[in-house]
Amino acid sequence: MIDNQEKQERVLLAGVELQTSDSFESEMLELAELTKTAGGLVIDEFHQKRERPDARTMIGSGKLEQMSWAIEVGEIDTVIFNDRLTPRQNLNLEQILGVKVIDRMQLILDIFAMRARSHEGMLQVEQAQLNYLLPRLVGQGIQLSRQAGGIGSKGPGETQLEMDRRHIRKRIDDIDKALKKVEQTRETMRQKRAKSGIFKIGLIGYTNAGKSSIMNALVGESKSQYEQDELFATLDATTKLVRLHEDFTVSLTDTVGFIQKLPTELIKAFKSTLEESANVDLLIHVVDASNPYHELHESTVQAIMDELDLRSIPVLNVYNKMDLVKGDFIPTLSPALQLSIKEASGLQWLKSGILERLHELFQSFEIDLPYSKAYQLPELRKQALVSEVIELDTHYKIKGLIAPEQSWLLDQY
Repeated sequence: MIDNQEKQERVLLAGVELQTSDSFESEMLELAELTKTAGGLVIDEFHQKRERPDARTMIGSGKLEQMSWAIEVGEIDTVIFNDRLTPRQNLNLEQILGVKVIDRMQLILDIFAMRARSHEGMLQVEQAQLNYLLPRLVGQGIQLSRQAGGIGSKGPGETQLEMDRRHIRKRIDDIDKALKKVEQTRETMRQKRAKSGIFKIGLIGYTNAGKSSIMNALVGESKSQYEQDELFATLDATTKLVRLHEDFTVSLTDTVGFIQKLPTELIKAFKSTLEESANVDLLIHVVDASNPYHELHESTVQAIMDELDLRSIPVLNVYNKMDLVKGDFIPTLSPALQLSIKEASGLQWLKSGILERLHELFQSFEIDLPYSKAYQLPELRKQALVSEVIELDTHYKIKGLIAPEQSWLLDQY
């Protein structure tokens, strides 16, 4: 992030709208938000409709002349292109425009570097940055001293980036080994949660849809995590226990939000973190209902769910921020809840909706529990939705619902 004592970087945005694109307007609005998140100030914006990007400079020569004039008049420091630039395009543009040029992908990488807090997150971001910058080393195009930090100068650092390709590849390999060790620890934790018999819920959704707000509402203020009305407010996967109904307890996992054109380097680097969502029993897909492009956001999330092979997991769609919706609203996904987690009734609506979905997914059971094993009843209440406990002469008759995946827990009773 730009130091408050430094002059805020003045930015010009540029985008090429292809005839096949149906999301250009939303992408450019999002690019402006990303720039703001990184600490930049958007001064001007240039668009051009083309059948295909210019192989040499992405955008046409006439538009580049206009941009050069705007850069001089607006005292622009950085130009950010909406599409991924090749190393050669990046070098050509910097030579023509005379200022630093980056693309959407590097901007997102910079924001991730700003947001990473855990050791694992920092390693993942550094690996993604190095993989992105490797083909842009001196000899293939861009000077690393110009390219290292993007808008916020928050990269792996020029000292590392000025190493030769061999050393950078070695660093990538070292990070990969370190992440594999972290993944082993994560897998051990997953196995412990699986053995505990606890039902697992995962939050998934577009960035800034309100996932962290929903998690904080469910876990309570004492266990809350960072939340803010900004893109990629949180990166690291977080799992916490939530008492959903009476004593029934679930684990709730929040992961990084998604965005259009999420760099492939990030998906690869964060694969183990994102796969936390693949080890849950129910996904809660959070959608910002107030965003005019929410249907596009939904399709983006669903495409990444396909890539991560999550479509077989049951889903509950939650349309959040309904208090900001103007006019009628018709959800496009089902089953769905409509609420605002910031309103007093939002949490109750959410819990009720989740329980209703669980009733659809769970199977009924009826067991006898001898009075001599009454001490097991509190644990059963944590693992299942107990609806009735009948006291008989020698035992309790217990009725309720339990997830099919957790039905093996009833064997001990």
